[in-house]
This record gives sequence, C-alpha cells and structure tokens, in this order.
Amino acid sequence: MMIPRRTFLQTLLGAPLAHSLLHAEPDGFSLRYVLASALYGDMPLETILPEVAALGCVGLDVWCKVHGTQREQISEKGDAWFLETLQKHGVKLEVSTRYPLGPFRLQDEIRWVKKMGGSMVLCGCVGPKNPTGSEARDAIRKFLSEMEPHVAFAAEHGIRIAIENHSNTALSHPDSLRAFAEWNRSEHLGIAFAPHHLGPWPDEIPKLIRELGNRNLPFVYLQEHGEGASRKVAKEIELQQLPGMGGSLDYRPLLGALRAIRYTGLVELFMHPTPRGVPILPTVTEIREVLRKSRSAIDSLLPKIP
Repeated sequence: MMIPRRTFLQTLLGAPLAHSLLHAEPDGFSLRYVLASALYGDMPLETILPEVAALGCVGLDVWCKVHGTQREQISEKGDAWFLETLQKHGVKLEVSTRYPLGPFRLQDEIRWVKKMGGSMVLCGCVGPKNPTGSEARDAIRKFLSEMEPHVAFAAEHGIRIAIENHSNTALSHPDSLRAFAEWNRSEHLGIAFAPHHLGPWPDEIPKLIRELGNRNLPFVYLQEHGEGASRKVAKEIELQQLPGMGGSLDYRPLLGALRAIRYTGLVELFMHPTPRGVPILPTVTEIREVLRKSRSAIDSLLPKIP
C-alpha cells in the first residue's frame, strides 16, 4: 500500500516539522537549516549524520576541537571514508567551522571543503577587542583589506568565508558590523551573524540584518545569549540559548528582517554547553527532541510575521 507523503513525513519527522516542510510560506520565504556537529560533543560522526535528515536540515556544519571532535575524526579516518559516509547517509557537507585557523590560514580548509562538496568555511575575526565608533570603522577597513587575497582564493574555489561577529574581536559592536556592510565588496566574504554576541543591543539585531542585507549574510545562528554558555547552571537554564526554550529574545523582529531581505543563506540552531566539548544532552534522542521543539518554535512564528 502506498503511504501518502504527508503521513510519511509526519511519521519520520513529527507533525510540526513535517508541516513546515510541506507548506512553504505564501511568498516563498523559507529557512535552510544546517546541523552543527558541535551539539553532539565527541559523539561519532556516524551517529550524527542520520540526524541531518531526521531534523529536516539541508546539510552538515562540521566542527573541530574544542567544541566537537568530528573534524578530527575525519582527519583520522580519511577523506575517502568521509565522502563514503556522507553518501551512505545521503548527507551534504555545507560548512566547516574552523575557529582555531583564524581568517588568514584557511587555504587548506578551503581546498578541503571544495573537495568535499561544501560551500562555506566559518571562523572568527582578529584585531582590536570590541572597538566602537571610528576605531571600529578603521579596524574593519583594515581587516577587509588584509582579507582581500584570502577572499580571492576562496572565490577561485567557489567557497564563501563567513566571519562570526564575536565578543572580544574587531567584529563585535554594531558599529563594526555597519562598517562591514559599508565596505565589504565581495560576495565570497560575509558575516556569520550571531545574535548571542549582540546581547547588550537586542533592538539593533533586526536593524543590522536589514543594513547588512542578503549579500553580506551567508549564515545566521538561531541562538541567544545565556548564562549557561559561560558557567555551569541547571540544564533547563543552559538550554534557554535555543529558541523556544524559555529565553527572553523575541525572534519575531529577527525573522521579519530575514524575510524583508529575502534571506537565502543558512541558519543554525545552536548553543554552548558548559564545559565545552560535551553533548548538549546525554543522548541523540534527547538532542533530537529539543532541536525539533526549538525549530518548531521558529517555524511557528513565520506565518505570523509580515
């Protein structure tokens, strides 16, 4: 007997997530989720890959130490093994997150991501810590100039470099993000937009998304600042970094801004456990349940946003 597609998806993914996949918004706007391997700590990659489809994600964001060990697992077992394992599970590599390399040592990783069929390398910025005003503008102008040969290399390989706005770097204060929007000239360089590092300026989040525009935003974290990211707290408090888990960030303006710029990049449900490098919950099943709840909270808002 043929099983209707709706029934199959609801059985596989759960009713709320299946609904979001079956029913695009009237204007065609939708979010393309990737799954961060860091959420699983040091779990084997073979355990994580089936979750990409189970959570309705378009691909994998593979992390390295200290947040996860999956990039090291690939290095140990080899590229041929990784490609075969991706194919076995029907998963596409989208992103390699490589903070330890910084923005100026990405050439080998860019080559590797291209070889693995990915689209993006993600890392942090450098420069003075948390500059504001004219100092922020000068720091970002200098950074963009220094990035030119690295961006050209990425462009040659068809890969995009995404730089996270992160506290204690030059790309931190809203002034620095606005300077990036003004002076970035390449579609192969953009910001991995992190609302959790804009905690002191919640009203600036949707404004910055609009000012940066789709061209400068290849990646957006769906995460808010939470005390559990930096110190040990009860698990229910730690999980509040994720949407729909009791945190205080109103995601409606953020989503409204993404809709307004016709956002086509990637989004990622994310949080930091304390200590780093452990799974956010003890089992894959528990992680799946909390990520489904979090995604449903976001997807349920989309029809309500003008």
